[in-house]
Amino acid sequence: MPDVCLYFQVHQPHRLDEKLNREILNRVADKCYLPANEMFRRRIEESHGLFRMAFSITGTVIEQFREFRPDVLESFQQLVATGGVELLAETYHHSLSFLYSEAEFQRQCDMHLDLMEECFAVRPSVFRNSELIYDNAIAARAETLGFDGVIAEGTPAFTDGLSPNFLYRAPGAARIKTLMRNHTLSNDLAFRFSDPSWGGFPLTWEKFTAWIGQSPGDLVNLFMDYESIGEHQKKEQGIYEFWRKVPEILIESGAQWVTPSEAVAIYAAKDEYDCPEPTSWADAERDLSAWAGNAMQLEALKMLGDLETPVMTSGDAELIAEWGALQSSDHLYWMSTKGGSDGQVTSYFSPYRSPCAAHEVFIAELRDLGKRIGQPV
Repeated sequence: MPDVCLYFQVHQPHRLDEKLNREILNRVADKCYLPANEMFRRRIEESHGLFRMAFSITGTVIEQFREFRPDVLESFQQLVATGGVELLAETYHHSLSFLYSEAEFQRQCDMHLDLMEECFAVRPSVFRNSELIYDNAIAARAETLGFDGVIAEGTPAFTDGLSPNFLYRAPGAARIKTLMRNHTLSNDLAFRFSDPSWGGFPLTWEKFTAWIGQSPGDLVNLFMDYESIGEHQKKEQGIYEFWRKVPEILIESGAQWVTPSEAVAIYAAKDEYDCPEPTSWADAERDLSAWAGNAMQLEALKMLGDLETPVMTSGDAELIAEWGALQSSDHLYWMSTKGGSDGQVTSYFSPYRSPCAAHEVFIAELRDLGKRIGQPV
């Protein structure tokens, strides 16, 4: 029986409509964050710490917790205080800053580490980049920053048959280890769980436990958005009943729950994972096309980068924070013009009527920011 590593992403962007921010945060808090935190807290305590899990929580969502729902932040703090939760590092604003500024990427990583210490009194040792975007350069950068592990989406274009159920090293890495997401089993939970047209429907805990047991390798990495519990997969569809049973069932079956840093400490890197181009966990291609796949997105990325020097030179904390919030990858994702199922997913998450509308509003916001600092863009 392989070990199981469970990790959830917790993120809400600063949408440009503050009323919508509050509405969405309240909805997700009541459907997901609060009941799921309570459920997992009980699983940790009832298992005497044998059930373990990990989160990465962005700075933007913590800002909204503080403004709209301090009870949710307190709930996460109580969950972390059980000792059964590890927190991962990432960019504060869930940004694509690594694409246009090494200095801004460093600044946001430092900000996020400081926030984790401030809110939870922990210093993360494993890094996950926004949208699970990963390549050899990101692994090298994470090692330079002192992290012991980095999360990746192992894509067929570069894995060359490597199983996601082992740890790996990037070429030239001296110490840092790479954990690959098991995208099949993760997406069974995050996307297919309630789909009656899926061959695995209905997904019971007995069936899923058997799939874990049949997975060869050291560990199965289940990485997904936290909102998949209660928001994307509804309570009425049985998602809470599923997660209430799975921790106990897997422990009884002989599996060990481990956090990412524990996996890094326990397991040796099996092989080298050479990933020369950026990969992600989004859409069918699992590359950067969800955020940088059309002219509108490329224009927005360039404008974001062009604003760095004048914004940072201004020394105005409010303007710097505003520019940071605009860097959240969601703003670019809403401009995606992909078709098919990928386009349907984009439309589901977007607050705009179309990608062009998302682009128009966002560019107007960037230009307004540029005018206020005397830097037309």
